[in-house]
Amino acid sequence: MFVVAQVRLYEEGLAQAIGLDPRYEVAGTAPSIALGVRRIRALAQPPDVALLDLAAPDGLAAVRALRDELPDMRVIALGIRELEPDVIAWAEAGVDGFVSRDASLEDLCATVDSVARGETLCSPRVAATLLRRVATLARERRPAPPHAVLTARERQIVALIDEGLSNKEIAGRLRIELPTVKNHVHNVLEKLQVRRRSEAAARVRGERVGPSA
Repeated sequence: MFVVAQVRLYEEGLAQAIGLDPRYEVAGTAPSIALGVRRIRALAQPPDVALLDLAAPDGLAAVRALRDELPDMRVIALGIRELEPDVIAWAEAGVDGFVSRDASLEDLCATVDSVARGETLCSPRVAATLLRRVATLARERRPAPPHAVLTARERQIVALIDEGLSNKEIAGRLRIELPTVKNHVHNVLEKLQVRRRSEAAARVRGERVGPSA
C-alpha cells in the first residue's frame, strides 16, 4: 500500500495506523503525486493499492496520472465530500473506492479489502449518485427511436385532428366510442414521442408532404 497526502502529519499518521494492522504493508508515502509516482517507480514491487488524500489541489490530475502510470494499481480517494459533482468527478477520473470525511479507520480498512478484491465499497449515497450517473449516460447514448409506424386507424384519427376535430367529434365522425379515440390518440403520442395532438398532426403532415424538390 502507498499513501499520498499533502499534510505530513496526515501522511505519516495514516501510514502508521494502517501499518499496525498485520494484513497490510505500507510500501511508502509521499506528500505529492509527482513524488509519489517517482517513489512507486523505484519500488521493486509496485503496491496493490494507493490511498490518495483529496486535500491535494491537484487531486483529479493525480488520479489520472496514477491510472496512466500504473493502470493495475487500485486508487482509493480519501476525504471525499458525498456531493454529486464531487463523486462523479472522482469516479470519472478513475478512482476504485471512496472513503468519506467522517469515515473511521475500520471503514478505510473495509474499503481497502473490498478494492483489493476488485470490488467497490461505498456509502448508499455515493452508490445512488453513481447509479444516477450511469442512467444519465445510458439515456444520452440511447439510439434514436426507429421511424414510428402508425396503423391505418391511427393515421385516420391524426388526419381528423389535423382538421381541427376534438376527440368527441372524431368519435362521432368514425362512429366509435370516445374512450377508443382517446386510446388511439395516446398510442399516437407515444409512438411519435410528442406531447400534444397538434404536434402529432404536424409530424404526420410533414411526412405526407415530404421534402420539397
